[in-house]
Amino acid sequence: MMKQPALNVYKAFGLRLASEIALPEALREPDQAGGPDVRIEWEDLKALWDERKQESDYYAVHGDEFMMHIPGTAIFRVQGGKRIGVSPDEGAEETGIRLYVLGSCMGAILLQRKLFPLHGSAVVIDGKAYAIVGDSGAGKSTLAAALGKLGYPLLTDDVIAVSAAEDGSPVVIPAYPQQKLWQESLDMLGMQDGEYAPLYMTKYAVPLSTGFYGSPVPLAGIFELKKTELEGTDMRLLDGLERLPAIRYHTYRHFLVSLFGLDQWHFGVSVSIVNHVRMYQLARPALGVTVHDLVTRILSETGQNVKILHG
Repeated sequence: MMKQPALNVYKAFGLRLASEIALPEALREPDQAGGPDVRIEWEDLKALWDERKQESDYYAVHGDEFMMHIPGTAIFRVQGGKRIGVSPDEGAEETGIRLYVLGSCMGAILLQRKLFPLHGSAVVIDGKAYAIVGDSGAGKSTLAAALGKLGYPLLTDDVIAVSAAEDGSPVVIPAYPQQKLWQESLDMLGMQDGEYAPLYMTKYAVPLSTGFYGSPVPLAGIFELKKTELEGTDMRLLDGLERLPAIRYHTYRHFLVSLFGLDQWHFGVSVSIVNHVRMYQLARPALGVTVHDLVTRILSETGQNVKILHG
């Protein structure tokens, strides 16, 4: 891989990214002249990683630096919320490198800059943001894509950046106009996989030429998507004792919170979020197609005229 002669400047999570790596997933920043918030650069990190890594660990924290190694892809270094260094493994593809730069590395950047990251997707319904959080494989992106097909635009996929308005209420900052969907989800939603670039296995990058909302939106609700042994779907309002642990659990790369010494900050922001938004648990069976029922439940709860997704 060769360094590019000039930096590409992008906008994501409200930040200006100046990158030696082309990031086609992100939106270009029209003003290329201003200074960046975050720089993304190639560098040789092999010796430093050998010095800092610990047995069987894929990450290391040293002061304000976070490092991780994804074998076959790259060693990454995130510094002080301002810089991402990338040292590619031999034969690594840039598609895989970008996956981690825009995911785990940006998640670490957000924490270092004290922008609260949740793990999930967020859509805009009636001028308000609703986050869909859950474990990997729960169906967060699929549910957001189904809502998108009904005209409810996407704010972010995978990493949800939450900041505070002047009155302390939470606001979701848009990321990039792309979703990551499995083949099964593409088939269910009537989307052709041949049109999209594969990320890994049968998961694809789905760019959004339309249906992306590019401005910050107040956060009004959080839906926790959870697989259960139920035969159908169910939804319930989370009570006070359940909400804070749920926020902690669904923080993106939550293990970094303590490693970065951010427990007190994280708790304070979590309290502010649960005091301003309603939180629900959306239960779905582990097997079977239930996205139509889940969409109906979300739209009913958010006061929309319920539409049924076909195809």
